[in-house]
Amino acid sequence: MEIFNNITVLSLEQATVLPYLTYRLAQDGMNVIRVEHPVYGDPNRLIGENVLGEERMNAYFLCINAGKKAITLNLAEPEGKEILKELINKLNVDIFATNQLPRNYKKLGIDYDSLKNIKHDIIWLGVTGFGPDSNEAAYDPILQARSGLMELTGEPDGDPQVLGIPLPDMGASEHAYGLIMKALYRRAITGEGTEINLSMFESSVSWLTVPITFTSSFNKTITRRGNTHEFFCPVSVYRAKDGFIYLAVGNDRQWKSMVSLEPFKGLDRPEYEKNAGRIADVEKINREINSITEGFPAQELIEMFKSITVPVSKIQTIPEVIADPLVKRRLLFTTDPVTGKRITLAPPPNMTPFLEKRNRELDFPPRFGEHNEEIIGNILGYTKDRLNELKEKGII
Repeated sequence: MEIFNNITVLSLEQATVLPYLTYRLAQDGMNVIRVEHPVYGDPNRLIGENVLGEERMNAYFLCINAGKKAITLNLAEPEGKEILKELINKLNVDIFATNQLPRNYKKLGIDYDSLKNIKHDIIWLGVTGFGPDSNEAAYDPILQARSGLMELTGEPDGDPQVLGIPLPDMGASEHAYGLIMKALYRRAITGEGTEINLSMFESSVSWLTVPITFTSSFNKTITRRGNTHEFFCPVSVYRAKDGFIYLAVGNDRQWKSMVSLEPFKGLDRPEYEKNAGRIADVEKINREINSITEGFPAQELIEMFKSITVPVSKIQTIPEVIADPLVKRRLLFTTDPVTGKRITLAPPPNMTPFLEKRNRELDFPPRFGEHNEEIIGNILGYTKDRLNELKEKGII
């Protein structure tokens, strides 16, 4: 049973944080309609290679916008605001989301109170950089810097580094996903809507569980440590003949199993029996392990450690991740009805009934204003002449 196919989401979205959230909601089967300014649109439409040979459909945009529809609407104009009201009523919008700056909420008529007056049980989400009282602009790396994530990333004697993925963007999206589901449950029980204000900064800082407690409560200095774990040894990256592996020995029993393996028997010393002794000599142990592992192919090391139930993995390249059997069977796809181009998309965190029913295929990311006629025209009953008039006036 698909429980989300009657849920409609109207999202005034751009960049990554909100589009990734609504992409997740589309994977549940929700009817997602993204709203963009008729002139500027989503800047991410212009990022990356022009893989389709047309404007505003560049590669970066294609990654997280499949399964949605798109309309254009100028909410700075009175007519645009009126169309928004009609859309919320006629579409019976369940969720309205925006990542506009808070100062624009009332100006555009998208604040919670205004929309609640149109539909009393609407679920309203505002995603901001630093909360609803701040109009400070925030890009993902800025949030990584301010939240401490960069301070924790990189080599101990090197510069702070950005993460390989935009965690403040995508982490806030996941937090918003949970809040949306909670709001839907609340509405199902009480019939009431919800106002949700989500700060990307607060979302990012919430990941700092150990660093904050250790720093504030126990006066520990927590900073970047590179690949080596600060509390367990050996837990680090080690060289193989043909790449790298990550080995994680999490307890003394696993260590004893490791040094029972023929290549590592030279490390079986009394002072290393306990984790505290190994941590005290971690640099030397890492050097000695590297001198052993670099003589073996990665796969042979993996089989060796798996045979004694010690967690290990080759550090896979992205092509290797895509080919991984556990990933390959979960990849999503979308096909352009215009060019026939087939796009591979990252797998979902879990396979939803909607995606299974669709054989993991989503509708192609929408072109700029692609659904104006279908939604503003057909659903609101606007004629083609009226749509052309709105377009000429810059409303759509």
